[in-house]
This record gives sequence, structure tokens and C-alpha cells, in this order.
Amino acid sequence: MGQTLSEPVTKKETSSDENHTLKVGASCMQGWRINMEDEHVHKLCLNDEKDTHFFAVFDGHGGQASAQVAAKHLDSCIVNHSAYRRGDIQTACKAGYLVLDDLILKESVGKEDASGCTSVSVLFKGNKMYCANAGDSRAVASLRGHAQLLSFDHKPNHERELKRINAAGGFVEFNRVNGNLALSRALGDFVFKRNEHRSAEEQIVTADPDVIVKEITKDHEFVVLACDGIWDVLSNQDVVEFVREKLAQRMDPEVICEELMNRCLATECAVGGVGCDNMTVLIVAFKQNGSFEELCRKCAVPKRDPIPPTCLLASYPDCVKGGISCL
Repeated sequence: MGQTLSEPVTKKETSSDENHTLKVGASCMQGWRINMEDEHVHKLCLNDEKDTHFFAVFDGHGGQASAQVAAKHLDSCIVNHSAYRRGDIQTACKAGYLVLDDLILKESVGKEDASGCTSVSVLFKGNKMYCANAGDSRAVASLRGHAQLLSFDHKPNHERELKRINAAGGFVEFNRVNGNLALSRALGDFVFKRNEHRSAEEQIVTADPDVIVKEITKDHEFVVLACDGIWDVLSNQDVVEFVREKLAQRMDPEVICEELMNRCLATECAVGGVGCDNMTVLIVAFKQNGSFEELCRKCAVPKRDPIPPTCLLASYPDCVKGGISCL
């Protein structure tokens, strides 16, 4: 968790963007931590493509360097990959993370940089969302007021993660990789990536992301990307309901981001306490028929009939274990 301050830093860095289909807000706050190590990115019309947009949150640990390089280069690592040019966006997202990890390694040479960072990104292209995730930052969509998971946390004690960690020569103690790292996938953290007999995907800690693909439907209302400082405090459904309630009040996404962080900030803090971490939130709101007001009116209506659990990915599914996209 790291050391904490005697009082939290509550000043927020907030930004927004908008086009004819999306309204975007983002904000970050240092909170109780001694340093701010989060980064985030939101880019509309990525690569000058009108139907392509990119959003990402990076939660740094052990320093800021990995998150800073990731925020600067992840989108280009994806769109410049040959798989992207041939229309295989899912492969491009996976490969882009590994290309980025190599770039972070080159940037860290000679700098005594032992930092790492999680990464959760959502690439909108046409009528699909491609969510890539390495670590325990998370993305969730609102589908008629129900939380639809777009990513799953990579924790060391999960069976799939534990198997890879052990095979690469690592171990899990106190739910941490080698008794140290609380997540099992990340960019950077090269001290855990030194097994010369294993590929990048097979290292104790890997940057290899899961990629979940979702079709964007008329029932989608918004997407929330956030670091674990939010998800440690509130559940997926709690966050969806919080954001939806604020949208019903005609509140702009960037203001909702600030309010959500205030909601999650601990009033008192001990080392390792919930609500004491850096916090970053990014909200992508889908304008309904091109109108943000129409979305707000829709969110004022109580969530509708239940959606089949398979559509919401309510538990860690076999399809993700196999690297297969879910509907």
C-alpha cells in the first residue's frame, strides 16, 4: 500500500471531452498517498478515425515512470500493430500491451526504475468495445442500469494466475506475488520478468492482457474505468447506480467523477486502509440519439427487467480463461 499522509490531498485534476455520440469526463486525486502515481488517457477520433475512441486508466506502484510511459504510448502501440491494420483489433490490443512493456523496459534502462502499473483500456471502434486489462484496475458498463463487467481483476490467488506464477519459479504468500506484489499482471515490474526460459506471457508477472469484446447496443448507457482505489470501496453495481443517479440529476460526467472519488475517500486512514489509495475515474457516457439530455432522462427511469447473467459476466467465466470473447 505504501506510506500515507496525515491529511489527504483532495485537489482534483479534471478534464472532459465530447463529440456527437459520446460525452466524456475524467478526474484523479492523490488522496492519502504520499505521491500521485495514477495516469489516464481519453482520446476521441483516435488515429483520425471518426468511429474510433480510446480510454485508459493506469495505476502505478513503486514509482510513476511505468504509468507515465504507458499513458503516452499505449494507444499508438495498438493502432500501429499489423493486426490493427488488418482489422484484428482484439489481437492488436493484446500485442500492443506486450510491445508497450518492451518500450517501458527500454525507457527504464539505467534509471534504477523498479516501478510498474496496472492498465485497463477500452477501445471503441464502430459498434464494438474492446476492453484490455492487465492488473486490478477495472472497467464496467451500465446496461439498462445493470453492471456489465468488461474486465476481471488479476489477483495472485486465482487458479489460472497461481499456475503461471509457480511454473515461472514464483510463489504466492499472503495473497501477494513472492510476498510482495498484490496483483499478478502488470506493465513494468521487471524484477518479476527475468525467467529466460519463459515467454513474456509466461513470466511470474506478465503484461499479457485479457481482452473482452462487447457489441455496443441501444441499452448501453455509460462505461466507467477506474483504479482499484474505487473498486476497493464500492461494488460494480454500486458504482453503476451512483453514476446513473447523478446522470439523472443532469450532472456532467467529469463532475460525477469528482463526486465518486469524494464518496470513496476515507475520512481517516491507516496504512493499507480502504479509501486511502490514489483515485482515478473516467466515465464515457453514450448520448442517446445524439443527445446527452436524452441519456439523463433515461437514467432517471429505474433500471428495467433483469438481463441474463451471461450477458453481464457475473462471475469469472470459462471464456475469459480461454481468451475467447464473450457476447
